[in-house]
Amino acid sequence: MARKGKADGLSAKEFYAGVLSEAHRVKLSNARKLAGVDEEIALLRVKLRELAEEMPDRLDLLYKGVSVLTKAVALQYKLTPKAKEDLYESIVGVVNGIGRELWPEGGQ
Repeated sequence: MARKGKADGLSAKEFYAGVLSEAHRVKLSNARKLAGVDEEIALLRVKLRELAEEMPDRLDLLYKGVSVLTKAVALQYKLTPKAKEDLYESIVGVVNGIGRELWPEGGQ
């Protein structure tokens, strides 16, 4: 039986290193030093705003982005499944509200 975390006798770090360029290996090494997901959450929020501004009719993409954002926030705060669902529903409500403002006649 193989040891946990090993694939063909390689460590997780070695597993990916062989397919990355030197520049990417340096970036990966730097990324390993980071803790938390604050920057990722901030980037997701910026991208969601850009999407809402540039393609407000792509509610499918907005909902997917909201789902990813909700999962990241839940991870950050270690939310219970119920709190995570409540957060998701709240953010979906905001996205729906934006849709109603953009299309008051119901053309969502």
